[in-house]
Amino acid sequence: MTGEGVVPADEDGLAKLVLAMEPQVKACVEMMSGAVWVRDRLAAGGWEVQVADARKVKQVASLACKTDRVDARVLAELCWRDLVPAVWVPSLDERALRERLNRRMHLVGLRSSAKNRAFGLLTQWGLRIPFDRLTKGDALELLEKRGMPAVWRRSVAEAVAVAELLDRRIEPLDRELEPLARSDPRVMLLETIPGIGPLLGLTFAAEIGDVARFPTARKLVGYSGLTPRIRQSGQSSSIAGLSKAGSSMRWAAVEAAQNCWRPQNPWHQLYLDVKQRTGKANPAKTAVARKILIAAWHVLARNERFKPSRPRPATAPVPASSRSHLAA
Repeated sequence: MTGEGVVPADEDGLAKLVLAMEPQVKACVEMMSGAVWVRDRLAAGGWEVQVADARKVKQVASLACKTDRVDARVLAELCWRDLVPAVWVPSLDERALRERLNRRMHLVGLRSSAKNRAFGLLTQWGLRIPFDRLTKGDALELLEKRGMPAVWRRSVAEAVAVAELLDRRIEPLDRELEPLARSDPRVMLLETIPGIGPLLGLTFAAEIGDVARFPTARKLVGYSGLTPRIRQSGQSSSIAGLSKAGSSMRWAAVEAAQNCWRPQNPWHQLYLDVKQRTGKANPAKTAVARKILIAAWHVLARNERFKPSRPRPATAPVPASSRSHLAA
C-alpha cells in the first residue's frame, strides 16, 4: 500500500490514520515538539513507531531541496530499509520526572533573572547591596538614603517581589523532589562530585537514564550540547559557539560549575587557565561543566565515588580533556 497525504497531528487525525491503514504498520516520526505523544498514540493503535533524530537524518540523507513532503519521503525510505537513527524515548514515569525537574529549572531561571535585574538597577546608581538585605522591610528607605530615585526604587521592589514569589513556588517543588533524590543510588554517587547537590544530581540521573546508552564520556558531553560546533569550508575549519541543541543536563552542568572559582574546587586550575586564555569567565565555566559531565559518566559507568586527581601547580596549565580519577 502506497500513498501520500497530510494528516492533522491531533487525536482525531491520528485515529483516522490508524483506521485507514492496515494493521501492524511500521512508521517513523521525526523528533519535534509533540513527537513522543504522536508515537504513543500510534503505538496504542498497534503500530511500531520510531522517533528519528533530526540531526542524524540530515547526516544520513543530506538534501538540496528540503520540504515537509521530501522529509516524509526520506523518513519512509529510512524506515523501510531499517536505517532510522532512532532516539531513546524514556518511559512515561521518567518523562514525568523530567518535566517536574524542567519546571523547577524554569522557575529557578526566572528567579535568577529577577535577582539579576535588581542587581543591575543597583549598579546604575553605584550601589552594592546583598539581595537578602533588599528583602527587608526598610529596604526602600535604605535605597532612598543611598540616593536612588523613586522610579528605580519601585523597579527594585518589583524585582524583589517577583523573586520572593518564585521562592514560594519553588519551595514545595523542592520538597517533592528531594525524597526522590535521596532514594536514588545514582544521585548518591553523583553527589560526590563537587558542585552537584541532590536536585542537580537528580536532574543528571533523569537526563542520562541508563548510562550504558552512552558508550563514552565524549558521547555524553555531545548529548548535553556543551561541545563546540565545528564549521568547515573547503580545507579550512574553525570552532564556533555551542550548539543550540541540548538538554536540561547542560543547564545542570553549568550550575554545578558555578563554584569552580573556589581554590578547593578540583577544577579550579582549569578555570583559571581557560579564563586567562580567553579573558572571560563563561568559557572557563563551560570547560569545567564538561569536566563535571565526564566525571558523572565515570562515576555512573563504574559505579564508584568521585575522587579528584592530585592538585596541579599553578604553573602547569590544565588541558580541557584531562581525565577524572575515581576512588577504588
